[in-house]
Amino acid sequence: MSIFVNKETRLLVQGITGKEGQFHTQQCVAYGTAVVAGVTPGKGGQKMDAVPVFNTVSEAAAATGANCSMIFVPPPFASDAIMEAADVGMEIIVAITEGIPVMDMMKVKNYLRGKSSRLVGPNCPGIITPGECKIGIMPGPIHKPGGPIGVVSRSGTLTYEVVHQLTRQGIGQTTCLGIGGDPVNGTNFIECLDAFEKDGQTEGIVMVGEIGGTAEEEAAEFIEKNLTKPVVGFIAGLTAPPGRRMGHAGAIISGKSGTAQGKLEAMKKSGIHICENLGTLGELCAEVFK
Repeated sequence: MSIFVNKETRLLVQGITGKEGQFHTQQCVAYGTAVVAGVTPGKGGQKMDAVPVFNTVSEAAAATGANCSMIFVPPPFASDAIMEAADVGMEIIVAITEGIPVMDMMKVKNYLRGKSSRLVGPNCPGIITPGECKIGIMPGPIHKPGGPIGVVSRSGTLTYEVVHQLTRQGIGQTTCLGIGGDPVNGTNFIECLDAFEKDGQTEGIVMVGEIGGTAEEEAAEFIEKNLTKPVVGFIAGLTAPPGRRMGHAGAIISGKSGTAQGKLEAMKKSGIHICENLGTLGELCAEVFK
C-alpha cells in the first residue's frame, strides 16, 4: 500500500516543454510512472518524446484521464497553473516550482478551500511510492520498494539522505514525500502522518523538520494524541543564528518561535525517537523499527 500516489496514478506535467520539465518528465517515465500528457499553452498538438502536449489542463484531462499534475511552470505563473489544475479536479497537484511569491500562494491556499485537489509543495522534491510511481525530482534508484517505513520531510535534500540511509540498512519505504519549506504550502505534516497511520503497510514513520514556524510542534502534539506507530524525528538547523534565513523561506526563527530546541523538546515530550546526528539516522531507524 501507499499514500496519495501509486502505479494507477495517471500524471500530466504542466510546463513539460521547458528544460526542467522535459528532463524530469523523462526521469519519471524511466522510473515507470504513467505520464499520459503534458500542458504548455500554445504548444498543443506537439509531443515531448511520446507524451502528447495540450494547450490546457482541461483538454489534457479529458483526452487522457489524467488525475495528477506535476508543475514546472515558472514562478510568476505557477499559482495560476495550480488553480487551473484544481479547477479540473486533479486529485494530487505536485508543485515543484521554487520562488512562488507568498501573496500568490495565499491566493492559492484560499482558492483550494472546498476543492477536491490535494496540493503537495510548492518548492518541494515531490512524492514517490518506490517501485510504482515517481512524481518529482528525487533520485529514483536510492529508494527501496516494499515498505514498511513512510518518510515525510520539509527538506528536499535531507529527504534523499534519509531515504538513502534507510535503503542501506535494508529498510524499504511505502511512500516518501517532501512537503516543501515555504511559509505557505499545501499538504502539511499532520495530513501525511494521518495518512501513514491509516496505511496498512506503513509500520513506522520518519519525520524531518527544520527551524522556523510551528509545524513540527503541531505535528508532535498530533502524534502524541493520535499515532500508534513509532516515529523517528530529525530537526535541521540546530546551529542556525536567530533571525537568519537558512535555505527555505519558511526557515526563519522569530523570537522564541520556531527554534530547534523548542521543536526538539516538543518532539521528545510526544514520544518521538529523536536523531541528533543525521549521520546515524539509519542506524537509529534500524533499532527503532526492528
